[in-house]
Amino acid sequence: MSLGFLMKLKILWALYDIEKIYYPILAVIGVPVNVVTIVILSRGKCGLSKCVTSYLIAMAAADLLVIILDLILRQIPIVYREQSTFLLYVRVCNIHAILLYATTDCSVWFTVTFSFDRFVAICCQKLKTKYCTEKTAAVALGTVTVLSCMKNIFWYFLYTRQYTLSNSPWFCRVALAVYRSLAWAVVELMHYIITPFIPFALILLFNALTVRNIIVANRARRRLRDCRSGESPSDPEMANRRKSMILLFVISGNFILLWVVFMVCSILKRLEYLNDRYTVPLPTFVPELGFMLQLLSCCTNTFIYAVTQRKFRQQLRNGATYPFTMMVKLIR
Repeated sequence: MSLGFLMKLKILWALYDIEKIYYPILAVIGVPVNVVTIVILSRGKCGLSKCVTSYLIAMAAADLLVIILDLILRQIPIVYREQSTFLLYVRVCNIHAILLYATTDCSVWFTVTFSFDRFVAICCQKLKTKYCTEKTAAVALGTVTVLSCMKNIFWYFLYTRQYTLSNSPWFCRVALAVYRSLAWAVVELMHYIITPFIPFALILLFNALTVRNIIVANRARRRLRDCRSGESPSDPEMANRRKSMILLFVISGNFILLWVVFMVCSILKRLEYLNDRYTVPLPTFVPELGFMLQLLSCCTNTFIYAVTQRKFRQQLRNGATYPFTMMVKLIR
């Protein structure tokens, strides 16, 4: 064995050992932080518009479901067996696959809809009053949810009813009749192109256009205010745009950074089945690392809100100190 191969093998086994600790900790943190985020945002005291709040709540709810379906139910020991009478009537693993992929799609595409909403709010002032509303947000989020569910129904027919432990993470077995077929490779490749390749491109496009518009608008406003007053006093409008821009870019950047390894590995793997002569071989530990980072993205938005939103931090602080405040009142 070559030295490089041994090094890659050691890294892979080290990742396996890390996962045994990493995934339980991620689940313990991810569930409560997303629940807390939903509760705080639902109260409407964070200084955000109802439209923005709707998107952020939907993103937190989708992340929570991904943690439950992917992190918890996909990693714990699978107790069902193919011989179970229950599985003769209900294809548990297939239903799990549909729910898992649908919630993952929702988590990704909710980020896209939020990015588009902020793009319209900042760059399209004439469309802003009609589009950036709570009703439009509900329609957009509902449409994404329905389409995500419809898109992933085909997994029910491509997977068998049996869970497998042969690969990490544990998941459904692919029916042998379709595993090496061209149809399977094309379907799965299209799945990963739709999520997350296209969202990557759209988020980068919306953010680039938003940055360009903000820079041009800020220069024009600064020149106008300088001509009027001869100085540069604080501009509330520019401050609000800056805060909105920071929130958008941090959420989008966090998503892209934590999903990029998973996306590249998934697409390269599917291309290998289509034509194995033009593939880029990746060390085995790279897909594992990509999967770990992708799941981490479901737990980070709460910390982003806490860093970028002063009123969110205040609500979080009030919630943390509330039990102690009540205890003091009861003692008195």
